[in-house]
Amino acid sequence: MSSDSAAGDEQQGDQSAVWDVVVVGAGPAGASAAYAAAVAGRRVLLLEKAELPRYKTCGGGIIGPTRDALPPGFDLPLRDRVHAVTFSLGGRLARTRRSRTMLFGLVNRPEFDHALVESALKAGAELRTGVTVTRVEQHGPDVPDRRTVAVVLSGEERPVLAHAVVGADGSASRIGAHVGVRMDQVDLGLEAEIPVPESVAEDWAGRVLIDWGPLPGSYGWVFPKDGTLTVGVIARRGDGAATKRYLDDFIGRLGLAGFEPSVSSGHLTRCRADDSPLSRGRVLVCGDAAGLLEPWTREGISFALRSGRLAGEWAVRIAEASDAVEARRQALNYAFAIRSGLGVEMGVGRRLLRVFAKRPALIHAALTGFRPAWNVFARFTRGSTSLGDVVRTHPVARRVLDRLDKNGSPTT
Repeated sequence: MSSDSAAGDEQQGDQSAVWDVVVVGAGPAGASAAYAAAVAGRRVLLLEKAELPRYKTCGGGIIGPTRDALPPGFDLPLRDRVHAVTFSLGGRLARTRRSRTMLFGLVNRPEFDHALVESALKAGAELRTGVTVTRVEQHGPDVPDRRTVAVVLSGEERPVLAHAVVGADGSASRIGAHVGVRMDQVDLGLEAEIPVPESVAEDWAGRVLIDWGPLPGSYGWVFPKDGTLTVGVIARRGDGAATKRYLDDFIGRLGLAGFEPSVSSGHLTRCRADDSPLSRGRVLVCGDAAGLLEPWTREGISFALRSGRLAGEWAVRIAEASDAVEARRQALNYAFAIRSGLGVEMGVGRRLLRVFAKRPALIHAALTGFRPAWNVFARFTRGSTSLGDVVRTHPVARRVLDRLDKNGSPTT
């Protein structure tokens, strides 16, 4: 994939050209936004600072909501299909639950993300890689009129101009800083990609491990992908040394310490505050840039795809807005769509995280010994329900969550 597309050359050659929508960041959120705007027939430019494909710290689990948010006809590059989950509590009390039907799939993120970008390009979006966005400006000498946003690129004299901008540039987003995104939960994820012999890989085929960890709100995972095991842990930021010890102990308990990782990486995940903005003027944010992910599991791919699609659709409407009042109205509609859908799921996830941080053994006992809890987990991973649906449509589940969460945030 070329780092300079034909449209990128056009933009460089004609600095007065204005894109309908510019999307910053070519991860799942950005690719989804670019696809949504491009299929609407708009001129869309997708900007990415890295060369593609690039590695991303992520387990790569593709649950039902992720699958359902993919572009039509998208061919998922699955590396394994999960039919069994082993749960353990700090390495103890392990029990495996099995399903006759697939629970979810596993992908390598470089392949998956690259395929999403290709879908956006096939829909008509243009791509430029190897460019760093330093800031966006909605007023000033580089902005020709009130319907235009200037996207300033490092090392380039003139900015890229657009009628709407979507920020999908990750959890340390420059566009998010422009919008004023605020986070109220930050976690550290550490991960190792460990190539293993065929005999070890066969033992893990079709099965993942979830280990409830020693730190409040922490857990670890093993996701098999052909001959490689993705092994990781996540915990609240603040004690990186303890999180690293958890990963090392976890790998040791699994008998994998003798295998050399091909990749070792870390990443901060950030969840937005409830009242955090999602737009400013003609600029929207989505995915990690907006702090949109499920707070308990820290699952972010489905949130990225779903928020990216909505951002792309509403960016088109903002691009068409003739004045600031109409642009603001469309931005508020985007915010309402996010909060009424993904925001509800995040609210339930926050409550589950509080319960889990206080009583991980209870969560473990429910999933391993109480079939209705396992059935809900299985339905959630398949996409036949959501956390919001469970609480909204099951009075017993709502009462149990209310009772367990009545004491508020845990002591950490």
